[in-house]
Amino acid sequence: MGPSGPPLVVVCALRVERFALRGDRSHASGPVAFVRTGMGPQAAERAVTAALRDPALDGAAVLTTGFCAGLAPGMRPGDVVVADEPPDGESLAAALKAAGHTVHVGRLAESDHVVRGPERAALRATGAVAVDMESAAMMRAALARGPRPVAAARVVVDTPEFELVRVGTLRTGITAFRVLRDLLPTFLDWHRSTALPWR
Repeated sequence: MGPSGPPLVVVCALRVERFALRGDRSHASGPVAFVRTGMGPQAAERAVTAALRDPALDGAAVLTTGFCAGLAPGMRPGDVVVADEPPDGESLAAALKAAGHTVHVGRLAESDHVVRGPERAALRATGAVAVDMESAAMMRAALARGPRPVAAARVVVDTPEFELVRVGTLRTGITAFRVLRDLLPTFLDWHRSTALPWR
């Protein structure tokens, strides 16, 4: 599909996440818009809702990304977590695995604050594999604006064994940044595959 195909909206919360996603978009199947929401579920929901009111983004696929906290033992900084709901994440997980990334598929828990210690273990006990502050809100807002491909892919920045104090100050933060920087081509490939039935 040429550059006039359906648009893709890539949503992240933080300035450092948006900086990591600044790569080449020349092989995109349609227009690509980036939305940086700021931290927290309320900010994320407001920003996505506002962005999708733009008629130019009617029917756009929405992919939410950025960093997350891993909950499962054995996860490593730089692993990628793909939300198992909605089902559009299945094809995204397959594409990321094919690109050589270590991918975990499962539930992304929602929090309004940074999760550490016992709270991390409690969320793991609910069946979640990772937690972040924005993905669930971003996906709710996207689907509220009508049916569309929606997926969430987050890069693990800290784990139960390596808790992060501040993004960018530890080696785990650098590792996660480098992985996020490499994901954009796969995101564009995923978008191309979701657009195929619309030809």
